[in-house]
Amino acid sequence: MKLAGQKPAPQWVDFHCHLDLYPNHSALIRECDISRVATLAVTTTPKAWMRNRELTSDSPYVRVALGLHPQLIAEREHEIALLEHYLPSARYVGEIGLDASPRFYRSFEAQERIFSRILNACFEQGDKILSIHSVRAAAKVLGHLENTRLTENCKAVLHWFTGSISEARRAVELGCYFSINEEMLRSPKHRKLVSFLPFERILTETDGPFVFHEEKAIHPRDVQRTVHEIAQIHHVSDTDAAMRILYNLRSLVTNSSHSEKSS
Repeated sequence: MKLAGQKPAPQWVDFHCHLDLYPNHSALIRECDISRVATLAVTTTPKAWMRNRELTSDSPYVRVALGLHPQLIAEREHEIALLEHYLPSARYVGEIGLDASPRFYRSFEAQERIFSRILNACFEQGDKILSIHSVRAAAKVLGHLENTRLTENCKAVLHWFTGSISEARRAVELGCYFSINEEMLRSPKHRKLVSFLPFERILTETDGPFVFHEEKAIHPRDVQRTVHEIAQIHHVSDTDAAMRILYNLRSLVTNSSHSEKSS
């Protein structure tokens, strides 16, 4: 991702967006570039990864993550082989994780099997940045991160994290980051959780097109509203919050073994 020190630097961060699920995928990529939003385009199946990479190949601000969504494991568990095939070429991995909500709980054993396999493969290769889903499964996700020692040589970003404060504390100790969206901040409980998180571990996201504002799916540039809310929660100015989130992104993606191009 383009970072400070390169021209022009990004203004905003959307670290979890399903660009390929909007009807105007290519237009959204252009919009990210025009608005200078450093965007992580997550995928839900490895079959989508190559096309997403092609569409973003000339974008200075959009990077694509290789994913296998836990809600799709019941039908697509076999695609783990394709994910493992592409993994050496992918620095960003997501959306992956666990979902223990009632609708998907029947596949939870398979989800755990696949999640563990992905984490182990990432640990073996090293230097991966993961965007992780943890609906009703924060403790299980953290257990897998601990058991695989993933955070020793990779970085984990907990997307739309809604675990308890004690689970958040455990995640912070593991070195996890947290990507926050505006829907989360409509809940007093989750605002309290965000107030607990160290600011240096906070990123912004949209999770578009699954989050709405005034009955319209939000776009990456709309993270400005989330920055404003985070600024209020942490008692800083909007400008300071935006700068700190950009700094957090830089800290997350900077690695001496990677060139600027691969970031």
